[in-house]
Amino acid sequence: MSDEPTIGFVGLGNIGAPMARHLLGWPGGLVVRDLAEAATASFAADDATVAGSAGEVAERCSVISVMVLNDAQVRLVVGELLDSAAPGTVVAVHSTIHADTAVELASDAAARGIELVDAPVSGGFMGAHEARLAIMVGGSPEALDRVRGPFSRFADLIVHAGPVGAGTKMKLARNLMHFVAFTAAGEAQRLAEANDLRLGDLASVVRHSDAVTGGPGAIMFRDSAKPMERDDDWWETLDHVRNLGEKDLTLALELGSESGVELPLGHLALNRLAAELGL
Repeated sequence: MSDEPTIGFVGLGNIGAPMARHLLGWPGGLVVRDLAEAATASFAADDATVAGSAGEVAERCSVISVMVLNDAQVRLVVGELLDSAAPGTVVAVHSTIHADTAVELASDAAARGIELVDAPVSGGFMGAHEARLAIMVGGSPEALDRVRGPFSRFADLIVHAGPVGAGTKMKLARNLMHFVAFTAAGEAQRLAEANDLRLGDLASVVRHSDAVTGGPGAIMFRDSAKPMERDDDWWETLDHVRNLGEKDLTLALELGSESGVELPLGHLALNRLAAELGL
């Protein structure tokens, strides 16, 4: 018999399945649940227990991960878990949901002696497959201690964001940058294509230089996003970034005008760059 808890995992989709696979061989055992029988078949073949319902997962497990699609599915699954889970169980929601949903469900759980943490992940399928996810946890330090072991099987960065709801808020801030960057990438591709450049070559340059410099994350280590004083340790660095950025954005916008390519995000970036750098 192992002193480790039995781990439950509900939701074996594109990211949930590789996350759960890293839990195969967990000393306390693994119980999985998904509506699709095909999703659970390979786990059964590797000696995981396949549950017939979320309630059965809760009956067997004291730490349970939930990775389903949206708020409605999270509410449904967590409701079933709470109906069957024993006091002391920790339920971790990895889905990206509304922060208020996490807070509400955590309150429902607490009334039954169960602790719920919101623990969304960043890194996508590749990060899940390679066990290199980042997890942003909202919940008590005690609950984090309970989940840190299993989480470490599929993540190499675990951040305690704060109380319940904070993990989700951090994930939304992270994804704001992510998808704004995707939109900017579209502008960059249109500018490159209009000037007869190969998009694959541009992509190679972007990925190479971001791997070297750290990309946007390289300037995100200030203690506050408020405007800086000139004696701030970051002032000289970010003032240099602004000067380079305003020059290069101006040149890119001129090229766009010459090429007949509209670059609305480029104009917005030029107007907002200094303020968003805190200058």
